[in-house]
Amino acid sequence: MAAFKDEFSPTTVADLGAEIAAAWPQFPIERWQQTAGVGLEPLELYERVAHIAEALAKCLPDDFHEAAKILHRSLESPKLTGWIALPCGQFVANVGIDEPTTALSLLAALTPRFSSEAPIRPFIERHTELTFRYLNEWTTDPDEHVRRLVSEGTRPRLPWAPQLRFLMEDPTPAIVLLDSLFDDESEYVRRSVANHLNDISKDHPDIAIECAQRWLEQSTHGDWVIRHGLRTLIKRGDPGALALLGFQTANEVVLESITVEPDAINIGDEVTLTAQLAVKESTRAVVDYVVHYQGARGIRAGKVFKLTNRTIKPDAPITITKRHRFKHVSIRQIRPGRHRLEIQVNGKVLGGRDIEITDPSPL
Repeated sequence: MAAFKDEFSPTTVADLGAEIAAAWPQFPIERWQQTAGVGLEPLELYERVAHIAEALAKCLPDDFHEAAKILHRSLESPKLTGWIALPCGQFVANVGIDEPTTALSLLAALTPRFSSEAPIRPFIERHTELTFRYLNEWTTDPDEHVRRLVSEGTRPRLPWAPQLRFLMEDPTPAIVLLDSLFDDESEYVRRSVANHLNDISKDHPDIAIECAQRWLEQSTHGDWVIRHGLRTLIKRGDPGALALLGFQTANEVVLESITVEPDAINIGDEVTLTAQLAVKESTRAVVDYVVHYQGARGIRAGKVFKLTNRTIKPDAPITITKRHRFKHVSIRQIRPGRHRLEIQVNGKVLGGRDIEITDPSPL
């Protein structure tokens, strides 16, 4: 599978240049190709985006208002969409930061082509009051991409973007916006709101639960936003989050048996976790499993994986079976040694088993 960075190649550069030249015939195509199209090979994804954005600054007019008009006209072409539009947003963040009114309007126009969630963040930081006025207006925009930008752009812990520290400290300004979006007609927007609520829960669990309670009472789309938005708290076994979603933490769940087979494997192989759970009184439960991977300095804190939400009845113990493969992935390398798998119910670890993993590759 091709790497994301390969979305930005000399071909991409040529395509973007052609779209801009169609909107502005004076666009210096030859200089563009020499500036943006050369030197991409050793660069990673965001380095390529920055490289192309810098080339835009060298090839578009120095007057940002004029440059913005050109980019607006270029958006009349349906071809300027997807990854090709990402450097345009970065250009706006780089060059338009001192012209926020013009820049924010352009970011709203760009976001249906490729989300402006990252380039809007410098404006949130530097021009907070003005940007929040725009964000408030956008909560009722007819385009779902613009409405999603309100939620996604203000996420305090947006992946692959600088954190918004002031919203990590006090999420109230963003919550005012989310109150207009949590029940949006678009699932695309609601998913962003849920992810934003999950961000808030990592710093302010009580505020997140209070917010979720209010939304749950008003939602016309069920409890999905709340369940997804409180997922981190649910995995942690937060009593308030569990109670809000109807899980009965006071009832005892008994782990009658647990096996992990085989108990010795090679890197890349899988094991099967089997557990039987029983109760004395009917209990709605969140059932997860936890994997403690071997790290460079010993066994690590557990990584929680979702299994199921079930109602367990006194006369009907349930059996849970899950396969888990211990293979290298981009965010985790499997090390030889002892690893551990555990069953967790309503945030409480009930028991587990160790396995031994070896590296079959030759030294």
